[in-house]
Amino acid sequence: MYLALYRKWRPKVFSDVISQEHITTTLQNQVRSGKTAHAYLFTGSRGTGKTTCSKILAKAVNCLHPADGNPCLECEVCRGIEDGSIMDVVEMDAASNNSVEDVRSLRDEANYAPAVCRYRVYIIDEVHMLSPSAFNALLKIMEEPPAHVLFILATTEIHKVPQTIISRCQQYDFRRIRPADSARRMMEIASQEDFSLDEDAAALIARLADGGMRDALSLLDQCAAFSSHIDRQVVADTAGIAGSGHLFALSDAIVEQDAAAAVRKLDELYDNAKGMERLVTELIGHFRNVMLCKSTSDPQTFLVCLPDELEQYAALARKLPLPRILEILGVLQRCLDSLSRSGDAKIEVEMALIRLCCAKQMQAPAPAVSAPAAAPAEKPSAPPKPEPKGEQPSGPAAPMEQWGALLDELSRTEPALYVMLEGSQASVSNGVVLIESPNPMLKSLLLTNNIGAKLADLVEQTLGSRHKLRIARREPQVSGQDSSALDHILKKAKEQNIEIHES
Repeated sequence: MYLALYRKWRPKVFSDVISQEHITTTLQNQVRSGKTAHAYLFTGSRGTGKTTCSKILAKAVNCLHPADGNPCLECEVCRGIEDGSIMDVVEMDAASNNSVEDVRSLRDEANYAPAVCRYRVYIIDEVHMLSPSAFNALLKIMEEPPAHVLFILATTEIHKVPQTIISRCQQYDFRRIRPADSARRMMEIASQEDFSLDEDAAALIARLADGGMRDALSLLDQCAAFSSHIDRQVVADTAGIAGSGHLFALSDAIVEQDAAAAVRKLDELYDNAKGMERLVTELIGHFRNVMLCKSTSDPQTFLVCLPDELEQYAALARKLPLPRILEILGVLQRCLDSLSRSGDAKIEVEMALIRLCCAKQMQAPAPAVSAPAAAPAEKPSAPPKPEPKGEQPSGPAAPMEQWGALLDELSRTEPALYVMLEGSQASVSNGVVLIESPNPMLKSLLLTNNIGAKLADLVEQTLGSRHKLRIARREPQVSGQDSSALDHILKKAKEQNIEIHES
């Protein structure tokens, strides 16, 4: 039976664990000196070595012939723990065994002396999944543990573990695996397997794994099934990501404000089955690298890329001011957030790219209408009509041409908000969007339940930049209307099957 690489190459001793020297050295010294604690809490993101170190520690404290704080791996205890035949070491998955009865059973069993080993070791993975009553039951035995019991708790969400449990453990925070360490480990594994691996391909896998060694080896396994020689292209094809060439092509289109080129490249990626969410995530990482090149003196410290890519990032950073880079990252991040709610991911990404490529056109004010020729000193025949205080933007206002399309979209996605805005018009001037509406209650309605903030976000997605919203009252065109604005909203809500709860 084939054994997955992450299982086959799981570290057996502390010295095999990479990027966690601050933890493995301490644990090794404790085992060597015989000063181990009764409870440990291992925290950190997935695939960083928490369960691996738990198993090594369980073997090390029970090994018949420990070698410099490491288990010998040869004695009957080490072999028994490895193959699961020794019942004194118990692994418990709190995700599926999280009730108080499970912990009570564990607590009752812990009172008995170990049958073979020196210590009864309980490894509780995903401990944050225990119920509150289960935590209380566990707390009792952790307060006064038998001398022969050792607890090792592991979690990816330390904030969900009660402070009373944390305070009774030695806590160790596992870092994300350093990309260089991950790539070096994969090169060592490839040299002993029946496939070859390029160094730049290993670096790409390490970057995609985002600090998880298990994820890196799982992706390496997939690549090895795809090709016996793994290069960057094999990794890109296997992971379904856009290569750096595609990313630079898209960023060049954004810099040149060439929407057609950006959409063509997106079509090409889509036809090649590239995932839209993955593409946007890659673009965010791409412009993050540009941001670091722009804002730091030594970007190579923070970037995981090849030397030729670093030069391209530096060249791109010289073309873009920092505020523009941050604006691009903001649009892409909002696009990524919207993808999970969108019915068509490709359209959502197209909209984001067009916003980025047409930013100048979308923000440009409408051309001013030429006034009749007059002497410079000539005064107007009548004073101008005063603007309502706090309602009107300063400067010439241009109709917001996208307002109708925005309302159409709201009628499908946010019918309650559409009902509030029905019959309204909008204009733009100097970073302000003025909404003229016949609904006298619009302003107060937008101030409830963050509805106004939602509308501001939608306007920002449409215009490509943040605008303030101002509300102006416009009299309804239908005369003799005696129903209140609230009655009108309730009627329209009923027509669109919107459920409104009165408080």
